[in-house]
Amino acid sequence: MAGKSSGIAPRVAVLMGGLSAEREVSLSSGRECAKALRVAGYEVIEVDCGPDLPLRLTEIKPDVCFNALHGRWGEDGCVQGLLEWLRIPYTHSGVLASSLAMDKARTKEVYAAAGLPVVQSVLATRDEVEAGHVLPPPYVVKPNNEGSSVGVYIVHPGSNAPRLAATMPARVMVETYAPGREMTCTVMGDRALCVTDIITSGWYDYEAKYAAGGSRHVLPAEIPAEITAACMDYALRAHRALGCRGVSRTDFRWDEARGLAGLILLETNTQPGMTPTSLAPEQAAYCGVSFPDLCRWMVEDASCNR
Repeated sequence: MAGKSSGIAPRVAVLMGGLSAEREVSLSSGRECAKALRVAGYEVIEVDCGPDLPLRLTEIKPDVCFNALHGRWGEDGCVQGLLEWLRIPYTHSGVLASSLAMDKARTKEVYAAAGLPVVQSVLATRDEVEAGHVLPPPYVVKPNNEGSSVGVYIVHPGSNAPRLAATMPARVMVETYAPGREMTCTVMGDRALCVTDIITSGWYDYEAKYAAGGSRHVLPAEIPAEITAACMDYALRAHRALGCRGVSRTDFRWDEARGLAGLILLETNTQPGMTPTSLAPEQAAYCGVSFPDLCRWMVEDASCNR
């Protein structure tokens, strides 16, 4: 990590907000990370990212950018490319891994090539999805390049083809519905931390993720040791196959009735939520890494050419 050698605390610009559908979540992550980094002893400047971001960073001259952006432009390789251009070390994954992981179809191709289990899926246009069933129900329709379960439709057997909201993109992913429990595993560097079982009353959508009481996290997950080991192995293999750096989090569905064969990967998040009660920091805390120490580790891990 490129920092100051004079004994002065490195200046960290925390990038937050941005232009995506996940702006409010990013602001929450950014504020919490900024607070933790100040506790850890850094000089911190909070940056609500807009079109003037290159100019602001040129004026601020940070030693490191802590990327707390979520969604498009923040975790899809765009801001990573800007930081590479400006030669400012940054946290999380680089350009290629970020863009790959944000594209759900490309992610599944990488998973499959690495021997990781996925469900059948196709890309389709809005017109094709609304005209008739692209896959046999039950299936899920979602944007191919958004996070946080933004714009997810579940089509049940006997249902008509869905009518998609105007905010949905022109091309979407349609994938076979995977029944079972929602679980996740964080990777920190070269280490899988643990597995969390996410308990909700329904689909783990945007509201369940971020609304108060929307979900309950059980960690470590109360599941067979074989499934825990598989989740941790798969998460680490996904992190490596995609070329991720820093912290990532891979999400799973597990159908208990099918044992190990019922475990499938959904996606890998290269910019997981970063409040003290978010899934990745919760897992780090369970493994003995406090939130300020996690944020410090991420700053120390920062670099260009990621």
